[in-house]
Amino acid sequence: MGIWEAIWKSAVLGTVQGLTEFLPVSSSGHLTLLQQILGYDLGVAGMTFVNILLHFGTLLSVVLVFWKDILALFKKPFKTLLMLIVATIPAGVIGLLFDDKIEALFDPGSNAAWLCWLAVFFAFTAFILLLTEFISSRKKKTAPLSWRHSIPMGLAQAAALFPGISRSGSTIAAGVISGAKREEVAKFSFLMSIPVILGSLAVEVFHVVKPDEGVTVAIGTGGIIGMIVGVVFSAVAGFFAIKVMLKVINKGNYKWFAVYLVALSFTCFWLNALGVL
Repeated sequence: MGIWEAIWKSAVLGTVQGLTEFLPVSSSGHLTLLQQILGYDLGVAGMTFVNILLHFGTLLSVVLVFWKDILALFKKPFKTLLMLIVATIPAGVIGLLFDDKIEALFDPGSNAAWLCWLAVFFAFTAFILLLTEFISSRKKKTAPLSWRHSIPMGLAQAAALFPGISRSGSTIAAGVISGAKREEVAKFSFLMSIPVILGSLAVEVFHVVKPDEGVTVAIGTGGIIGMIVGVVFSAVAGFFAIKVMLKVINKGNYKWFAVYLVALSFTCFWLNALGVL
């Protein structure tokens, strides 16, 4: 892949990652699909590293928007920090135990049905969003975020390791359905992305520096420059997506995202039937 090709493709991927990370439509699902459409391929290990770096770009946008809330985590009585740590454990455990299997499930080179699985999980996210809107419209009382809300959100984040299941959508859904205040659910959901992304990045960096992995050679100069561009575009797009999502959560209107995901699910099934990808 040439340098200029890597740059424009990374810019597209970074923009899509930034927008879809915080909108409830699954950033990993979009990246998996778009990388195949664009022909952006650095091998399984290389692509995983690219995805993590793009997520790191959105992490920067979270820090920029919520830096005051992040600093507040380290002030007594540390309740929110403890809830954040506990809520991160399920995704960490599932990621360590089943990361390779999840990657293989959505690897076009080893699983011919990867598009079908992506379609199923897009449709599942749509169902969750519609269910959330239905339940939240009937909930008159909400409570401050507590352990009974953060634990379901942590479990939801673990399920979102599968591409097609939205991390922000599933965690926000779990918080809203369990009866927490929407504004607090939104902030906590965005903060939950920080330890997960940092942990994933650390694991992938470890794989890169291992001499038997060969990931650095596969990426090349063009890929490295492309990654930098992708991170920048991801951070900028993520900043605007957070602002949009905060307004959406307050209104509790998720149906249009659900409609989009259903259409995307049918598109994946159609592409699979035609054997396009």
